[in-house]
Amino acid sequence: MDGSIPIPALVLCAAFVALAGVHVFWAFSQRTGPGGVIPTENGEPVFRPGRAATLAVAALLAAAAGATLWRGAWPDTGPTWIPRFGTVVIAVVFAARAIGDFRLVGFFKQVRDTPFARSDSLVFSPLCAAISALALWLTLGY
Repeated sequence: MDGSIPIPALVLCAAFVALAGVHVFWAFSQRTGPGGVIPTENGEPVFRPGRAATLAVAALLAAAAGATLWRGAWPDTGPTWIPRFGTVVIAVVFAARAIGDFRLVGFFKQVRDTPFARSDSLVFSPLCAAISALALWLTLGY
């Protein structure tokens, strides 16, 4: 490696930091962002994440930022299996999220006429697929 940080690592790190920040904001505010960030059935949210759960997601996203930066910037530092394993987990988790549960989330969802379903089809699932692809590229390409 020539000392520069690979683009996939930078993009993933930035995305994870931004997503973690949004989750921290949601955890400490009354707002949940624009409509369509939680799946609904019959007009009611399928789940209501509390502050602890939202902060746990933010922490996992921050850890993902660290793993991708470690893999890209310092791949030969410390136990090298940790960032490689981390990026594999990221690729698998986000691929699974993009595919979805075949009912409410993901590319293959059945419910498609809610605000969340539209946001999921246009933004969330494609973002998850892109994150998965970049994590796989970072894992195998560097």
